[in-house]
Amino acid sequence: MNPFLPGVDGATAMKPPPPNSEQELLERANALAGRTLEQIANLAGRPCPADLRHNKGWHGQLLETLLGASAGSLAEPDFQTIGVELKTLPIDHRGLPKESTYVCTVPLENQAGTWEQSWVHNKLRRVLWMPVEADTTIPLARRRIGTPLLWSPDTGEETALRQDWEELMDMVCLGELEKITAHHGNVLQIRPKAADAKSLTWGISANGDRIPTTPRGFYLRSHFTAQILRKNYIALPR
Repeated sequence: MNPFLPGVDGATAMKPPPPNSEQELLERANALAGRTLEQIANLAGRPCPADLRHNKGWHGQLLETLLGASAGSLAEPDFQTIGVELKTLPIDHRGLPKESTYVCTVPLENQAGTWEQSWVHNKLRRVLWMPVEADTTIPLARRRIGTPLLWSPDTGEETALRQDWEELMDMVCLGELEKITAHHGNVLQIRPKAADAKSLTWGISANGDRIPTTPRGFYLRSHFTAQILRKNYIALPR
């Protein structure tokens, strides 16, 4: 019996329905912990690529399939019915994040609204973190899934996120998008998010005009996600 997709036998499995509760989602995620990427790819009936150079986001999409995510590319949590977002977290040999974590696209033309109405808040209100080994000395097929973590920001974390979001969105709405660099924001940053240099979207200039610009994304800094891991897992370096 396939432990990840209940009721389905064999190595190739159909995508399960969305989980009905956090407990059901966590049970599915815990069933994946300790398995290699090749093992869980086999469960989904997919080949495991040799590397991620031309397959960026592959393991995240694989986990979405096996766990029953339903939101796709919508600006909603991946598990819509229970309001939980899935975030994979590539970790190094010490168990700490190797890179920043993509949250969502930056709305470049829309009015910012309030923090509580924002896409960032909606995505980070409740997160299922899935650590994945990312040590380059380990072949991709042999890298393992770590123990999952259900997380919500505490008061201090939410305050830090809100402050960065408000400052960054003020710059976006005032037409100062081109002035924003990866150095802005203590825990949350804005960076270009495009498949290639030719990808363009519409933004707002300082004069209030629509202008073509590179799509941007919100990212969590790695020191912020490292702090989350240190609070919830034992024996991580400080």
